[in-house]
Amino acid sequence: MGSKTTLKQIALNLGVSVSTVSKALNNSPEISTPTKIKIQEFAKLNNYKPNITALNLKNRSTKTIGVIIPNILNSFFAKVFSGIEKIADEKGYHVITCISNESLEKEIQTLQMLSNGTIDGFILSISEESQKENQFDHFTEIINEGTPIVMFDRVAEKVKCDKVIVDDYDSAIEATNFLIKTGCKNIALFSSIDNLSVGKLRAKGYFEALSKNNILNNPDLVILTENEEDFDIKAKDFLNNQEIDGVFALDEHSTLTIMKMGLKNSRKIPEELSIIGFADGVWSRRLTPSLSTISQHGPEIGEAAARLLIERLEHKEKEERKYKTVVIKTELRQRDSTIKI
Repeated sequence: MGSKTTLKQIALNLGVSVSTVSKALNNSPEISTPTKIKIQEFAKLNNYKPNITALNLKNRSTKTIGVIIPNILNSFFAKVFSGIEKIADEKGYHVITCISNESLEKEIQTLQMLSNGTIDGFILSISEESQKENQFDHFTEIINEGTPIVMFDRVAEKVKCDKVIVDDYDSAIEATNFLIKTGCKNIALFSSIDNLSVGKLRAKGYFEALSKNNILNNPDLVILTENEEDFDIKAKDFLNNQEIDGVFALDEHSTLTIMKMGLKNSRKIPEELSIIGFADGVWSRRLTPSLSTISQHGPEIGEAAARLLIERLEHKEKEERKYKTVVIKTELRQRDSTIKI
C-alpha cells in the first residue's frame, strides 16, 4: 500500500505553498478559482484524504461523544442510546460507547481513558456502586478539567452539570393512584433497586399516593432490596403469606417476578391481582396477559441528553451557560394486567 498524499506533497508538485493548498481544499475565497480547481483536481486524482487527527488537534475538537451506560442488559439503556445516536448523527458527531458494569472503578477508568483527548464530552448514567458508595468526585474532576458531562436517569444532585431525568416521583404517584381508582385496597410495592436514586424516588411516590388517599402503609406489603438475589429470597412466598390485590413494581426484575408468581399461584390478572411495572421493553406487550407499564421514553431521553451536550460543546467560547435539568414526562400505558377505567 502506497503512502498517503499530504498537503506538503501537493504543494511541492504544484509549486505553491502548503497554506495555499489548505485554503484551496477548504474553498477559501482568498484563492483564485483557477488555482482552486487545479489543486482540488490534483488532490482528487491522487486520492488525498484530510488528516482527521491533525484537524482535531488543530481545532481542539474530536466531534466524538463518549457514552457510559451501567449495563447492557437493560433495554431502557439501549433505547436511550438510540436517541443519542440519532442526534449525534444529525449533528455530525461520532459516538464511543462503554459499559461500567455497575462498577465505580470501571467508571473511573473509562472517564480517565476517554478524557485524554479522545472525546469532547460525556453522556452517562451513574453506576450502581457509585451511588451506593456516594462517590461522585471523579465526575467533578473531569468537568473541572474542561470536559462537559450530561447525566441521565441516574444522576448526582451535588455534581454541577446538565442532566436529563424522568418524573420518577410523579409517575409513581400516578401509577399508585391508578391502582387505587380501579378498586385495589391492598397494594404491594416491589423493588430490587432501592440503592439507586430512581428507585428511592419511585418508592417515595408510592408512599405519598397512599398517604393522600388516606391508606395506611403496611410494611408487610413492601419489599425493598438493593439487588435481585435479596429480592428473590424475600419475595419467594409472598403471595402465600399476604393478601394483596395490586402491585406496583419499580424495575424489570421485580415486575417479571410478580407476574410469574401471580400466574403460578393461579391468580386471575387483573381481576384478582392488578400489576403495574416500571419497565417498557418489548416483552411487556408480548406477555400473556400483557403488562401495564410506566414508559420512560428512552429515545427522548437520549435525544435530549445529546442536544444538551452538543449545545454546550458548540458554545464553549461564548458566555458561560447555566446548567439545565430537562425532565422527560413518563406515560402510563394501560394493558391487560390492570382493570380498564
